[in-house]
Amino acid sequence: MDGSLLQWLKSPALLRKLGREQLPQVAEELRADLIKFVSQTGGHFSSNLGTVELTVALHYVYNTPEDRLVWDVGHQTYVHKMLTGRFDQMKTLRQKSGISGFPKRDESVYDAFGTAHSSTSISAALGMAIGAKQIGSERKCVAIIGDGALTAGMAYEALNNAGASDCDLLVILNDNDMSISPPVGALNNYLKQLMEGRFYANAKEFGKTLLKNAPPLFALAKHLEQQTQELVHHNTIFEKMGFHYTGPVDGHNVEALVTTLRQIKERKGPQFLHVVTQKGKGYLKAEMDPIAYHGPSKFDPLVGVIPAKQSKLTYTQVFGQWLCDMAIQDPKLVAITPAMREGSGMVQFSQYFPERYFDVGIAEQHAVTFAAGLACEGLKPVVAIYSTFLQRGYDQLIHDVALQNLPVMFALDRAGIVGPDGPTHAGLYDIAFTRCIPNMSIICPSDESECRQLLSTAYLHNGPVTIRYPRGSGVGAPVEDTLEPLPWGKARIRHSGQEVALLAFGPLLHQALEIGEKYGLTVVDMRWAKPLDVEMISHVAKTHRGFVTLEDASTAGGAGSAVLEACQLMNINIETLILGFDDEFTEHGDHAELIKHYKLDVSGIENKILYRWPHLCQDNAPKDRLAA
Repeated sequence: MDGSLLQWLKSPALLRKLGREQLPQVAEELRADLIKFVSQTGGHFSSNLGTVELTVALHYVYNTPEDRLVWDVGHQTYVHKMLTGRFDQMKTLRQKSGISGFPKRDESVYDAFGTAHSSTSISAALGMAIGAKQIGSERKCVAIIGDGALTAGMAYEALNNAGASDCDLLVILNDNDMSISPPVGALNNYLKQLMEGRFYANAKEFGKTLLKNAPPLFALAKHLEQQTQELVHHNTIFEKMGFHYTGPVDGHNVEALVTTLRQIKERKGPQFLHVVTQKGKGYLKAEMDPIAYHGPSKFDPLVGVIPAKQSKLTYTQVFGQWLCDMAIQDPKLVAITPAMREGSGMVQFSQYFPERYFDVGIAEQHAVTFAAGLACEGLKPVVAIYSTFLQRGYDQLIHDVALQNLPVMFALDRAGIVGPDGPTHAGLYDIAFTRCIPNMSIICPSDESECRQLLSTAYLHNGPVTIRYPRGSGVGAPVEDTLEPLPWGKARIRHSGQEVALLAFGPLLHQALEIGEKYGLTVVDMRWAKPLDVEMISHVAKTHRGFVTLEDASTAGGAGSAVLEACQLMNINIETLILGFDDEFTEHGDHAELIKHYKLDVSGIENKILYRWPHLCQDNAPKDRLAA
């Protein structure tokens, strides 16, 4: 066959019609198109470059979609999408109404399980394998997990369960010595020891050359080699847990992968394949700096990623600068991250204060309880964690921190809508799930300057507290170097008006200010979802006929609900409109586009207010609006 192979590979079934010798060309074409697509849309880049050959081999050997492939985290599935009927949709990747950057069951029958949070694949694939056995199906089930994801406790729970079962499950460890940040922990050290087999392999090839003219010696060496391999393999941690271990094998040799996978496919019981890959493979700039190319925005493949010139600090940068400044002032400050050093703005802190910086791996549960233990010894732990990832440490938040009323500060990055990463990463639920916990406090800064001051306020509090802030930049409020806190639990009026008061929790304050100034309404920067400033609520309620609450979070159980509860306790009967994200999972897409879609831009909020109180338009609108 001449020309491109991808032009007619519309499904894995067609891929399986190719000769094995054609697979390297398929991988080469896929990698070239992957670079083209991601440079146009942005997205997870290095991780996908590293799994091209593995993806081709899996779909070539296994009868997908009947056989199940479960990709851990799911940020390594772009080639999987390209091979499973979504090649022409790759230009819509992570855009509104386009395909997701992660596997989604309702997007394709080839997406066996929706993933985006780490370390779930083995549990899901084990459930599928046992489910298949229960119904008498011969389908195969495969979990593909990265070395970073294997640092989470959930992965070990699943390995422990699977190793004691008799089901036919294959766990593939994609070992690229990287997660997002550099790898940490004892497991990483153990995998490095297994990787020393590379040096053994090189020595073996040299030995073959020396012994090829001495058949008896060669046969003896071969016998010793097999015994040595069996000894090594049967003493891996994975063998001890009940798996048959194979590896390490080259994850970029697609033909060798096919041979290995075919052999494993015929075996019974739990199997473990250790595959070694290179993050960023095939694009030199990503190979040299896989962290920078982990999730880039659009870029020119010939030039590479050019750091954007920022006119405004991001909230993450504000936090990172504050963390270093406060650490200089207070030697008791220690900082913890669950494998998100870069994303949470902690690179500088890790360099300046290495003995007070703790990356615990992708282990949110451990991070929370570890912080609690540090607090018990008089230290002041700051846990920098994405809002969506705090969900994974919820029991620990309640039982180990809040119940004991320990002074642990949680800096919740990526609160609110997050854009292209979609519903799995949206930080919409932290107000609701933390507000119901006794002893917890919740802070909602509205801009970068207020964020810095409220970070100090949170840190100085002698109890558990979360401070939530969004991804990216805000309005560009000037940020001073002060470490002075703001008054605890106090809101402030930002615009005085009448009739209706807009109570804003967080960055939606700025939409509220524009509307308040236009229609002569009161605008209150609430700052706190818990404790609420009930004195402010009571004061404003006396002179207004209605409240509008605004939050970049779920309205179910959120800050607006807290206002209603407070009004009920104070016997205040006032008409209240609660605005935020309704009881549904959000889409993925551009942040501004999504804010408009969910009617939380100025126009959307304005229309909802005028629908509830139409006389405001007549009383306050400009004459040209009345004429229209």
